[in-house]
Amino acid sequence: MKAMILAAGKGTRVRPITYTTPKPMIPILQKPVMEFLLELLRQHGFDQIMVNVSHLANEIEGYFRDGQRFGVELAYSFEGHIVDGELVGKARGSAGGMRKIQDFYPFFDDTFVVLCGDALIDLDLTEAVRQHKEKGAIATIVMKSVPIKQVPSYGVVVTDSDGRVKSFQEKPKVEEALSTDINTGIYVFEPEIFDYIPSGQEFDIGGDLFPKLVEAGAPFYGISMDFEWVDIGKVPDYWQAIQDVLTGKVNLVTIPGYEVQPGVFVGMNVKANWDKINIQGPVYIGGMTEIEDGATILGPSMIGPNCSICSNAIVDRSVIFEYSRIGSGVRLVDKLVFGRYCVDKTGASIDMQAAALNWLITDTRQAFPDPPPIEHHEIAELLSQ
Repeated sequence: MKAMILAAGKGTRVRPITYTTPKPMIPILQKPVMEFLLELLRQHGFDQIMVNVSHLANEIEGYFRDGQRFGVELAYSFEGHIVDGELVGKARGSAGGMRKIQDFYPFFDDTFVVLCGDALIDLDLTEAVRQHKEKGAIATIVMKSVPIKQVPSYGVVVTDSDGRVKSFQEKPKVEEALSTDINTGIYVFEPEIFDYIPSGQEFDIGGDLFPKLVEAGAPFYGISMDFEWVDIGKVPDYWQAIQDVLTGKVNLVTIPGYEVQPGVFVGMNVKANWDKINIQGPVYIGGMTEIEDGATILGPSMIGPNCSICSNAIVDRSVIFEYSRIGSGVRLVDKLVFGRYCVDKTGASIDMQAAALNWLITDTRQAFPDPPPIEHHEIAELLSQ
């Protein structure tokens, strides 16, 4: 069976991570989120998968290649062009990306599913397709019911008693919400859907295609299903996803490595004197990372591979990406460190280089610069606010 993963977006809401890492490649404990989607598709018999790419396309294609090592067939549809020898992405919108593939050669010749490349899910895709066919739908949205207080964070789908989609609300106020069923970015389509998608122009599934289907009175349904769905569409979502994985609230991810003490998992060749470190799980530490004596690590926290946590540094409920050096005396609470950026859980970021603070947080592959004549704890306090 055939499927498509939407992977062409710039991921602006997950910056600064997506400056250098495309959203489908964002790691959940060292494993790209798109890899989890491939595993799910394969489990349900979807073994021919098309991926539209644009922003940092080479990163995605270079990692997944033809899909052979993941047990599926993969092909890519690039959206953009080359300017002065450089790939310049120009996404066509989710529905426009589907149409580009179909115009090239009719790939989608039977019922197919489309997944957004920025969520962890454990959906029973087989059951979703069954319900889609049972209703005789041309298009089906897989919905999930959320508590009413969470409705303002999502796109809401309003259906009638038979499940037919009547309208949409984009992040409505609690008192104005007509439903608690949200759009999860998981869709089932028939090939006839292309009758509603124009060629050669930017066209979005949610913003353009779905309203058009409602207006035309097409057989367009929403099915509410109970499944685990972890969105990483924004930095706060990603930070929370790592917290939930480490604490066991999300069961889709197995913590890698081996357990050196209760709740503390490490990759290969981690350098640490565990009796001289204050560490409280759950914590994951990637391979070839050094934790110096006197450091404090409080979970839930994830520290990537090839990092260095210096003496007297504190990492508390934080996510540290690979090759990060956290200087002595730095206190990180509810933070995400990615390259030269320190981001709090709301998404606000500090560019350490631009702020001349790269003596506090820097790349382990660079020489550690001498600190300026200022007390560490004074400036480090900025990072813990």
